[in-house]
Amino acid sequence: MTIWQRVKVRCRQGVGVMKVLMAEDDPDLLDVTSYALRRAGWQVVSAVDGQQALHRVEIDHPDIILVDINLPKMNGFDVCHRIRQDHDTGIIMLTARLDEKDIVRAFDLGADDYVCKPFSVKQLVARMNAVLRRVRSDWLSQPEGEVQAGDLRIDQRSHRVTKDGVRVQLTPLEFRILHMLAMNEGLVIPYSRLIEYAWGYDGGDSNLLKTHIYHLRRKLCLSPRQAYGIHAVSRIGYTFGRS
Repeated sequence: MTIWQRVKVRCRQGVGVMKVLMAEDDPDLLDVTSYALRRAGWQVVSAVDGQQALHRVEIDHPDIILVDINLPKMNGFDVCHRIRQDHDTGIIMLTARLDEKDIVRAFDLGADDYVCKPFSVKQLVARMNAVLRRVRSDWLSQPEGEVQAGDLRIDQRSHRVTKDGVRVQLTPLEFRILHMLAMNEGLVIPYSRLIEYAWGYDGGDSNLLKTHIYHLRRKLCLSPRQAYGIHAVSRIGYTFGRS
């Protein structure tokens, strides 16, 4: 399941926070870590064996997965391999095993990071955020050229936008925001990423972004009430395309 599909599921469920699946058979560690992650703002779902972990991935569509290597029924290596066959979700292996061969094997099977026990929750959350940033950077790549999105044609080289063949005049900031959204049609772009792309590291904020989104919707007839438009995803960001 893609990132956009996971977010759509979360939105229908009324969930705006990021979701983590923790697969761990030690009940004490599972309880303590789950509690700390919830305190840190994450929605946590859990599994106590490998088969249950795979089931929870399909049911809950987590944004990131924490997998203990020594799980019963199916070990963490096999869980990681099975998830990677169908999903691009970030995966962090959790284990007390420090053998270099295990670490290399985890990465070879598609894990994004490897955290050794015991660990601090602050360290774990920092690793989780780093993995999410790397995953997002993969699907937010920006090749140059012309983009066709519905009845819009967006040419990055000339900064020209046409709708049904008629040119629409946009400001440079409006163009950059639209280009980012259109290049990632169907995906949810976080507020922070849109702001960074449009203004750089030293400018812009969420209020300015909302103002420019308003102008884009008005100029291009992309109202969120329409099936095809710029849609807000509460507390996360915006998406461009069909609702």
